[in-house]
Amino acid sequence: MPDHIDTVEFRALLLDRQTELHELSDISAQSRGAVELDQASVGRVSRIDAIQQQSMALASERRREQEQQRIKSALARMDDEEYGYCIACGEAIPEARLRFDPSIATCVSCAK
Repeated sequence: MPDHIDTVEFRALLLDRQTELHELSDISAQSRGAVELDQASVGRVSRIDAIQQQSMALASERRREQEQQRIKSALARMDDEEYGYCIACGEAIPEARLRFDPSIATCVSCAK
């Protein structure tokens, strides 16, 4: 790992974000559930709105799952002592880039 990278600090940041994502997922679980299509209880506009909200909640959940996977990968790179290096070219990733997103896996050049 690059000498300038404090993996203890970055591991804590990743684990905190992981916890936050789990909590957000739990909170939004009901929004992702099936939409009630009972004509008697809900009007057409309300159903369309509910379906749209469900769609947005599902998209948010997919983004959370993708971020969870990036966090797991970053933690695995820490365990393998490869954290802080670009997975594409092997160069050190600047600390400022890791501070912006501790789960980032590539340097700026390779991300383009």
